[in-house]
Parts: sequence; C-alpha cells; structure tokens
Amino acid sequence: MTDFFSSNTWNTITIFILLVLAIFTGEFVTFAMLGFILVSLSNIHSVLKEISRKLDAK
Repeated sequence: MTDFFSSNTWNTITIFILLVLAIFTGEFVTFAMLGFILVSLSNIHSVLKEISRKLDAK
C-alpha cells in the first residue's frame, strides 16, 4: 500500500481531483502551483529514498 502512495497512479488521481476543483472554482493558477509543488515533493521523496537505501547498504 505504501508503494501506491508514491506511484504515478496516485499522483495522477491527485492531479485529476485538483483539476476538477480548479474548474469549479476558477483557480487555475492555484492548480498549476499545487501541481508544481506535488511534482517537486515527489522528486525530493524519491531522492531521499534513494539516499536512505544507499546508507542502509553500507
């Protein structure tokens, strides 16, 4: 289950939900910024997970 929350499927579902909310509220700039933050946090998480694996292997 933890792999699901760090997968592209979860990111796609989250972005779709944010898009629907943005359409109803008219907040497209907010949608773009939240999408950028989501991608950035996902990349940071991937890098930290890789660093953790390398440190555990030592």
